[in-house]
Amino acid sequence: MNLPNKLSLSRLIITPIMMFFYLATFVPYGKFVALGLFILGAITDFLDGHIARKYNLVTDMGKFLDPIADKLLVTSALILVAVDGTILAPYGAIVLAIFVGRDLTVDMLRQVAGSKGVVIAADKLGKYKTFSQDIALPLLMLYSALNLLSIDATILNIVMWISYGFLILATLLTIISLINYLVKNRAVFAEKK
Repeated sequence: MNLPNKLSLSRLIITPIMMFFYLATFVPYGKFVALGLFILGAITDFLDGHIARKYNLVTDMGKFLDPIADKLLVTSALILVAVDGTILAPYGAIVLAIFVGRDLTVDMLRQVAGSKGVVIAADKLGKYKTFSQDIALPLLMLYSALNLLSIDATILNIVMWISYGFLILATLLTIISLINYLVKNRAVFAEKK
């Protein structure tokens, strides 16, 4: 197993540990540990793809592991901040449905395209979406963790509004990137006559 695949695998291992620390209210500063683990996971996501492309280490296992590990980390973090009320109800559920729905739709689009011999590569909008998610989610986790401390309300409000701003940006980019994928690849759905 090459280094990029080990990094992807590490993200699969990090995710349940992150969830444990976030939810383990009996662990002092557990949410801060979870935040650190999320950031570590996001760094491995950047590194595995960069190393794989730079050193020509792209493998079928990597193509399988990387997107699963990425989606599991991001979706798990989003579930955590939606369930604990960091994202106010019902918006947490709506954002979660948008993120998961977009990923499932793009994955199915790639599967249909692959059955026709067409490869759909990641595009810039998808990368911007991922980047904005990787900023919004740790900020939301930080906001949740800071809520457990005696901290100045002004600082807490600043972190809250910045995290919500990035979440709104990530949600908009998620919707726009989905529309972009569907429009650019509409030929995949064309039936042969």
